[in-house]
Amino acid sequence: MLYLDNSATTKPDPAVLESYIKVTEQYYGNPSSLHGMGETAAQLVEMARKSAALYLNGSGKVIFTSGGTESNNLAIKGFAQSLRSRGNHLITTNIEHPSVLEVFRHLEKEGFAVTYLPVDERGVISIDQLRSALKKETILVSIMHVNNEIGSVQPIEEAGRVIKNHSRAMFHVDAVQSFGKLPIDPDKAGIDALSLSAHKFHGLKGTGLLYLNTDQQVVSQMLGGSQEFGLRSGTVHTAGAVALAKAMRLASEQLEEHRKHLIEGRDLLRNFFETREEAEVVSANDQAPHILAVSVPLLKGEVVVHALEKMGVYLSTSSACSSRITKKSHVLKALGLSDDVIKGAFRISLSPDVSLNDLEEFKKIWEEVIPPLLEGVKRNER
Repeated sequence: MLYLDNSATTKPDPAVLESYIKVTEQYYGNPSSLHGMGETAAQLVEMARKSAALYLNGSGKVIFTSGGTESNNLAIKGFAQSLRSRGNHLITTNIEHPSVLEVFRHLEKEGFAVTYLPVDERGVISIDQLRSALKKETILVSIMHVNNEIGSVQPIEEAGRVIKNHSRAMFHVDAVQSFGKLPIDPDKAGIDALSLSAHKFHGLKGTGLLYLNTDQQVVSQMLGGSQEFGLRSGTVHTAGAVALAKAMRLASEQLEEHRKHLIEGRDLLRNFFETREEAEVVSANDQAPHILAVSVPLLKGEVVVHALEKMGVYLSTSSACSSRITKKSHVLKALGLSDDVIKGAFRISLSPDVSLNDLEEFKKIWEEVIPPLLEGVKRNER
């Protein structure tokens, strides 16, 4: 089995699982309880909170959440509602994850005005267009660091400087696909809020965080017991918080080693597909180290995915969150690609566990599986 769908989710690290099980079994007290078991659990949560902030190189506030979608919702709705008296203009890009785009569309129905920044053929925004879009009424800018479908990397530090120099807007970054693969420093980039999801970097599903690097109030989207500084009511997931901090530590400590390995694997695949007549590489040369989008314009992406799955290779057509939706990818449309290229697109996403030998084996499987499929298509067209 060769798993190449690591942008959808990663295999949990055994050390992360061990921490989760240990805390679940031994420290199951409710962190909000006043007795000793509760206090012990609360201490573990606070230790995890401090560690998580440390791995983001900052002293901001960590809010533990269920993952990227909840973190994005809390940041975007929370800032928009908190700052509405100052203005009603919001900015994002047209290639964001649905957990961002759908929130902005919802806010438009509530009367907010939203500017959706376009991207170039590489999937990257223009800093000049961002600067031009900023207004006196702009209260929030949300830009993803790494796109989940094509791996394009946004100029987050430049964007942060422009936002802070030309407006009073809050700056939110969806870093779900970048943490552990690329360095990110919220202080240096002027980031006020940053979203993470643990299962994207060998942590566990259902655990994530919103990092708040500002004193600006965020309106809670979940009412109840006022846990997590009143921003996320509900019993705090002690084991999830500890496991998340463990996954962040492992990802941070091995970032450079893993990044080098991922780049070698990505470039091996890019060089392979660039020699294949049937394939077209969609991702730009300067994209993230772990994502490569490719298309076979004469086949549907799902045909490629299912054909390779029969040989034990697992990849996906686009993002896992929208791969079962039949409409065209909004990200690929934004690049100006033809319908055939969009239709035949699929995504390979790597992890440090995937060796170069694994990818050499993938190349053999591709040559064994895909050309015969194309011959069948050509015969049917005659």
